[in-house]
Amino acid sequence: MTNRPPSEPESSQRTALGFDEFIAILVAFTTIGAILFWSLSRRDSSWNLNGLLSPSSTPSASVQPNQVLPYPTPKVEPNAVPNKALPSSPPEAVVEPQTPSLPTNSATPSPAALPSAQVIPTQSPQPQTPISPSTGVESSITSLALPLVTPAKQKSIIPPPIAFNDVPNNFWGRRFIDVLSSRSILKGFPDYSFRPNQPVNRAEFAAILQKAFDQEPSKTAIAFQDVPAKFWASPAIDQAINAGFLKGYPKKTFKPQQNISRVQVLVALVSGLNLKAPTSPNQILSVYKDAKDIPNYAIGKIAAATTNGLVVNYPNPQVLDPNKVASRAEVAAMIHQALVKRGKLEAIPSQNIVRRRNPPQTSRSVSPVPSLAPKPNLKGNLSAGSLSQ
Repeated sequence: MTNRPPSEPESSQRTALGFDEFIAILVAFTTIGAILFWSLSRRDSSWNLNGLLSPSSTPSASVQPNQVLPYPTPKVEPNAVPNKALPSSPPEAVVEPQTPSLPTNSATPSPAALPSAQVIPTQSPQPQTPISPSTGVESSITSLALPLVTPAKQKSIIPPPIAFNDVPNNFWGRRFIDVLSSRSILKGFPDYSFRPNQPVNRAEFAAILQKAFDQEPSKTAIAFQDVPAKFWASPAIDQAINAGFLKGYPKKTFKPQQNISRVQVLVALVSGLNLKAPTSPNQILSVYKDAKDIPNYAIGKIAAATTNGLVVNYPNPQVLDPNKVASRAEVAAMIHQALVKRGKLEAIPSQNIVRRRNPPQTSRSVSPVPSLAPKPNLKGNLSAGSLSQ
């Protein structure tokens, strides 16, 4: 036996590639290279595999959610381009910076595209809403406001009068009381009574004057000894004195609890209205049967009240009864006539309002006639008559 060196491990048998195998490998590499080149040549470098799998669904899934939900007003032509570019235009020009976040939700974009179809038609009827409904509403408001406002104002000016339980319909001063009570110039009592025959004191009369003539608040208060500072009628008393309706008594007294007479009511109204006395007061006052009872200081004032229609006498218009205490109904009637003279109220026809008459002048013109009859027979009377004339 001969010694041989250790045998080296046999190398694996290498088989040479055949021609068919070489061609197959070459075609495979060429195909892979073509795919890579085609994918790299695309403008979208994010390897969007969804575009390869379902190219027909990408425009609706990638364009509409980005235009409607996150960015409703794109910068490129906001008037008509975004609405018209949804079905046909390519999405790369608008959605290019936001495509990396879309591939993760491949199934959700299809339902999200549904609201975009509902949002688009809502923009078309918007120009119609501010035109037709607004004009219709404004026309209806103007047409309905005109007939409804005018009667409301008329009712608010003159409220209904208060139905007092002690003033019957046939009462002589009912209409005067109704007018003043409806304007809150005169008020009743808690038991719904007016008490028309109750006397009125000077403090109550001052309060009525304050409400009737809308007097301005007095700047200076008069310190009467018999009017406390916290007296309920002290502001009305101050206003009545400053307006010229009332005056105080000597020793700085006002006598607020003293009942006011009819002549004092008429003198106060004439003084506050600044009515001038007529030139022949006695001739005017001859209409009253009790003219002799009028105080001397009030002759001119009562004559002015008579000529201006302020005097209201009940039951006999020819009886003035000047020194009688004035009742609430009489004060209401005289205050009403003063407001008519001022032009704030309309006149009420009443037989109790004294009017200026001319019978006294006719009686004096007729009286000289019988004195002239005996002139032819008595010469002495002729001389006496001439001297008297």
